[in-house]
Amino acid sequence: MPDFQAILDQIHKTLTTMPDKGTVASYIPELADVNANHFGMHLRLHDGTEYGVGDYNQLFSIQSVSKVLALSKAMSLVGESIWERMDVEPSGNPFNHLSLLEIENGIPRNPLINSGAIVIADILLSHLKNPKDDFLDFIRDLAGDDTIQFNKSVAHSEKITGFKNYAIANLLKSFGNLKNPVEDVLDFYFHQCSIEMTCSQLTKVFFFLANKGNCLMNKARLTKTQAKRINAIMLTCGFYDEAGEFAFEVGLPGKSGVGGGIIALLPDHFAITTWSPGLNKKGNSQLGMLALEQFTTQTKLSIF
Repeated sequence: MPDFQAILDQIHKTLTTMPDKGTVASYIPELADVNANHFGMHLRLHDGTEYGVGDYNQLFSIQSVSKVLALSKAMSLVGESIWERMDVEPSGNPFNHLSLLEIENGIPRNPLINSGAIVIADILLSHLKNPKDDFLDFIRDLAGDDTIQFNKSVAHSEKITGFKNYAIANLLKSFGNLKNPVEDVLDFYFHQCSIEMTCSQLTKVFFFLANKGNCLMNKARLTKTQAKRINAIMLTCGFYDEAGEFAFEVGLPGKSGVGGGIIALLPDHFAITTWSPGLNKKGNSQLGMLALEQFTTQTKLSIF
């Protein structure tokens, strides 16, 4: 068994001395003022043992990491019919790209780019009685933690600056791939992305995907097949046009967010979260990508 704490400590010590920590996302004003020097990592093994280093108990905006959770909730509600409205292919383009959506008649390439996630938001709006409250309760139940909240300032910041998301949603609507009003769908989507968690909370939330669909309380949230498919989508699509690089360098299913968080997991073994708000040119955490590459290299634990 690797000395996980020593490995996390060494990675943290090495990367915090790097002069280039990336650039904090500024297109969402509420994220622009986050200190780029924050860096935390948290690991939770399948047996419940936990390890942390740095700012792993600092709240941050999970942003697109939430797309995996929305997808999971939608799959639990509608099953395989979800794939009638989107595909499962990597996009090879930035997360907010529009051109493929028009070429492919309003069918998003996958559920982890913005267009696919907006369709997932539409599905949840159609099937949840109180969509925002019900979705937040779903995440709280996964974590066993009722303190998890939306950051309403971040949600508002996204709403007043999310012009490309409005364009995407209206394009989806024009092709008949949104059933609810655009404003309602985007209100849910912006709140979904605004959820705040710590690294340690995220490793707990994502345990179910490392445990064949069963959460911390051993309650089945997804079938084994559904969990397998979501992990596959994370591996191939979780990092936008850098998904191949992440699979090549790290070798784990994972998902990033422009708040600087990354969740990754090895089924039946662990879930690990990193947070460093400085992003690389592809919109993924600069230190987080490097940290996870070092982690799987040093532990020799990946799916490959």
